[in-house]
Amino acid sequence: MAQFESFNLSGAQLLDKVKALIAEGNVRKIVIHSRDGKELMSFPLTVGVVGAVLAPVLAAIGALAALVGDCTLSVERTSGPTETPPPDVAPADEPRH
Repeated sequence: MAQFESFNLSGAQLLDKVKALIAEGNVRKIVIHSRDGKELMSFPLTVGVVGAVLAPVLAAIGALAALVGDCTLSVERTSGPTETPPPDVAPADEPRH
């Protein structure tokens, strides 16, 4: 099950917040909305997406941050494991006959 959060930010704070969210590693999707509620940008994040793949997205967010005043950042996070892992089972050390 996913968890959702929203942040009201100024354009100057936008890029730093997105970078921080990406560094956390448990973000599935980021959506940026204008003050009026219009979706300006949306991008999914998958496990293992780093570096050069994110560079164009971060550049676009930087350009968007320069153009918008206030915006809302909506974040979809992955939730933790829903099941408890099985207990470790130690191997049986029984002698063979």
